[in-house]
Amino acid sequence: MKNGILQRAARGIYVYAYSRNVNAENVELIARSLRRGHYNYVSLETALSSYGMISQVPVDRLTVMTTGREGEYNTPFGVIEFTHTSRSISEIIGNVVQVGRPLRMATRTAAYRDLKRVGRNVHLVDQSEV
Repeated sequence: MKNGILQRAARGIYVYAYSRNVNAENVELIARSLRRGHYNYVSLETALSSYGMISQVPVDRLTVMTTGREGEYNTPFGVIEFTHTSRSISEIIGNVVQVGRPLRMATRTAAYRDLKRVGRNVHLVDQSEV
């Protein structure tokens, strides 16, 4: 870090400062590292926006459901927001899909159900998409 070769992404997580692979997947890789050993998946506003169910596109924020602890991290690649879920592992696995990125994503139904359970921004969801 002193020489500028490594950049701190979050506590205990560093990235190569001169990497040419700066893309949207970096923030998911950081999220996965922050909650290693727990089940994590993209959900809530990020997933619903990807599915076109809400018109707002969270440009610099990744919303992740986790079996680990809640928390919010500001990284050079955007904000990572972890929301704890008490769902069973089998229920989580049955409601996520692999989308070719580091983290799995909640299905449309599961992402909406998570948003309702958390109790925020439900008004943003296009009800014709539910």
